[in-house]
This record gives sequence, C-alpha cells and structure tokens, in this order.
Amino acid sequence: MGPNICRYCYKEIKDRDELVTASNFFRIKPFHFVCFNELEKEVRTLWGFWKPLNGVSGNTRAIILAIVAAWLLFTDSLGEIGDLIGVVALYSVLIRIMSYLFFEIKISKQKHH
Repeated sequence: MGPNICRYCYKEIKDRDELVTASNFFRIKPFHFVCFNELEKEVRTLWGFWKPLNGVSGNTRAIILAIVAAWLLFTDSLGEIGDLIGVVALYSVLIRIMSYLFFEIKISKQKHH
C-alpha cells in the first residue's frame, strides 16, 4: 500500500495528527485536517456529506454503536427487527475498523517537541 494522499489537495499525509478519514456512504477517503474543514465549508448537501471516522466523535460513535449492535444481535429485545437494527448499527463499526486498517495504521504517530 502506498502513502496516504489527501483527496482534496493531493499531497501526502505524513502525520496521524493531521489525518482525517471520512466516509460518504460506502467510500472512505483520507484528508488533511485543514483540507477536510475546507471540504465541509464547500459541500453542504445531503448527498455530498462526509462524516469523519477518526477522532473523538468517530471513536465514540463506533463504540456506542458496537454496544448497541451487540445488545440487539445477542438478545431478543426487539426480535427480528432488533437483529436488523443491529446489523445496520454494525455498518459504522466496520467502516471505522476499515479506516484504521487501511489509512491510520500506515502513519506513525509522531511526537512533537
């Protein structure tokens, strides 16, 4: 796998602190933090919405949805509807794991002096 290239400015992302991975339905793309903020300013439609996957919000969402999915899939709380909701909740968890494996793991976390 090659280096992470920002999908906004097309420059290499060298530090994990400047990496933002975002998803738009089934696509995961890497961005610089600054470039992602510019992208958010430009794109305000429902279909062009990019949701950040890493960082506090992405990690929190993945943890909460993993708990909800496990609860709904391994109990009979809502029956078959609960199983369906649990599978849908797993989507965000799987996208977050894919983001980590495909983009974040390649970049070392550099220490700032």
